[in-house]
Amino acid sequence: MRIDKFLHAMRIGTRTQVRRLIKDGHISANGERVLSGKQQVNPVNDAVFLDDEQVRYQQYFYYVMNKPVGAITATTDATDKTVLDLFNKTDYRDDLFPVGRLDKDTEGILLITNDGGLSHALVSPAHHVTKVYEAEVTGEITADQVAGFNDGLTLKDGTELQPAQAEIVAFHEIENFTTIRMMIHEGKYHQVKRMIGTLGERVVQLKRIKFGSLTLPVGLLAGNYRALTDDELVALKADAGQTE
Repeated sequence: MRIDKFLHAMRIGTRTQVRRLIKDGHISANGERVLSGKQQVNPVNDAVFLDDEQVRYQQYFYYVMNKPVGAITATTDATDKTVLDLFNKTDYRDDLFPVGRLDKDTEGILLITNDGGLSHALVSPAHHVTKVYEAEVTGEITADQVAGFNDGLTLKDGTELQPAQAEIVAFHEIENFTTIRMMIHEGKYHQVKRMIGTLGERVVQLKRIKFGSLTLPVGLLAGNYRALTDDELVALKADAGQTE
C-alpha cells in the first residue's frame, strides 16, 4: 500500500497535507525517512511514524450516534441531511455507513461503521438482535392492551410479526398520552407505529434506546456521536455471533 494512501486513510491529514508532511521530513518507516508518497508499506507489519508518534493501522471504525429527528439514515441524499453529514471532518470517512435504519422522524441509538461483516450479521434475521424503543402514544394505553404483543401480531395487510415485549412506562393525564417501552426482535417497516395502530392510536414521538447490547449512552445529545468502547464492541460482536 502506498504510504500516502495509508496516512490519509489513518486520518493524518488531507492528501495535500500528507504530501507536505512527507516532503518536510516528518514521516519515517522502519527507522528510515520516507522520501516519496509512492513508497510501499505493509500497514500491519511496518512501523510508520509521524515525528515521534507511531501511526497505528486501523481497518474498521465503529461509532454510536444519537440520531436526531430530521436526519435520514443514509450515506448521501440530494435534499435531506444524512447521519453522515453530522460527522466532523476528522472522523468522516467515505466508507462509513449506518447499520440498519431509523425513520426520519425517529431519534435514538444508531451504529455507524465500515465493517460490512458485522453490519450484515447484526441485521440478519438469524441473530434476532433486539431493539428497544420508547414511544409516546396518543390516548391512554393499558397493560392489558399491549399484552397481546407477546403473542405476535398479524397486521391488516397480512404481515406476521414475531412476539414483542411491551410495558407501560407512564400515562400523562393532562396531555393525554402514554409512554410505552417496547422490545422487538425484527425490523419490519414502521413496525412500532403499525403495532400501535392496531390499538387505534398513533405514535407521536419515537426513540430507540437500545440496539442489541448497545444502550444509548447517557449524556449523548441528539446529533452527537462517539467511538465505541472496546467492551461495547466485544458485546456487539457477541450479539452478531462473532467471537474472537
